[in-house]
Amino acid sequence: MPKGFQINKQGIARFTRELQREFDRHPIRVPVQAEQSPMLGFAEAAGGDINNYYGPVIHGDANNAQLAWMNGSASQTQANPQQVAAGYETLAAAVATLLQQIPDSGIGEDVQERIQGPATELLNEVVEAEPNRSKVRAALERIQGLLAPVAIGLSRGAGDGATEWAKEAISQLDVPF
Repeated sequence: MPKGFQINKQGIARFTRELQREFDRHPIRVPVQAEQSPMLGFAEAAGGDINNYYGPVIHGDANNAQLAWMNGSASQTQANPQQVAAGYETLAAAVATLLQQIPDSGIGEDVQERIQGPATELLNEVVEAEPNRSKVRAALERIQGLLAPVAIGLSRGAGDGATEWAKEAISQLDVPF
């Protein structure tokens, strides 16, 4: 804004009032004409009822669909069980158990988070029709590599319980596949 310029708020308010008076004296009318829907015509011709739905309507297959309607907030989960490839069942069970136990293991949150990544990668790979053995091996080695310092007591903040848990977890993960 240029120096010394001021907005005339009273002038703007007066202009707004005068404009509104004009609109009140001469309202704007817009004619609206709805076209007949082909479906509406069909329902009337068939003597059927017309349904007005005030919410989502799903026609047909809705497999794996999730829907939240007018509930303010939603927290949804979906369990899609997948078949583990033959020969990987024991390893998948050991990794799933590891992921379930990790919050109560006593190891630091940073190590927990770093283990969850490769563990999830491994589980995602073993449900493939033909898992990539090198990807599975690499993820397993990363998990064991993160657990090893805990198992031998070198990890800061890990107590005796965490050390024993890590040793047990490593032995459970040492399965042929």
